[in-house]
Amino acid sequence: MRRRPRQLSAEEERLWNHAVRDTTPLHPQNRRPAATGTAALPALPSAQASADRAGPAPPVVYPSLPRTPRQSQQLDLSRPVDMDRRNWQRLKRGQMGIDARLDLHGLSQVEAHDRLSGFIIAQQARGSRCLLVITGMGERNGGILRNMTPRWLDTEPNRSRILAYSTAHVRDGGPGALYVLLKRRR
Repeated sequence: MRRRPRQLSAEEERLWNHAVRDTTPLHPQNRRPAATGTAALPALPSAQASADRAGPAPPVVYPSLPRTPRQSQQLDLSRPVDMDRRNWQRLKRGQMGIDARLDLHGLSQVEAHDRLSGFIIAQQARGSRCLLVITGMGERNGGILRNMTPRWLDTEPNRSRILAYSTAHVRDGGPGALYVLLKRRR
């Protein structure tokens, strides 16, 4: 059963009519009749009357402030930070189309970090959205590249370009690979 909308009290109706007294309705045929008793509120000078007395208003000039980027939280493999739940689930399940792949096997830490940063910058410039970064499983302690890649993704210059990342689905490399979702280029 559908509920009827709440009716405005007499006081609310007077306040509403006072607030919209100088507006022009877009659709005059839909206009509600004014409530009785609107004279209880003091009459304020209309905007048009004030403008006629004062003459043309000087143009408003707003100072240009430098845009400061919003501080993002640290990226997290266990939960989304700056994205909605539906897209987060799609990323984790490997349901987003992979636009490009990078394999870091056999590289030193320095080479892998440089290649990863360059790859992310280049792919964002191309308009890519979802990347697959293959780190490998590693031999001891989970592998140095596998452990370091999330840290590299969470530091600049990469962090400002990345919306989220997640461990890849088994078909794409499982724990030895990451999906990286890039922010849209502005």
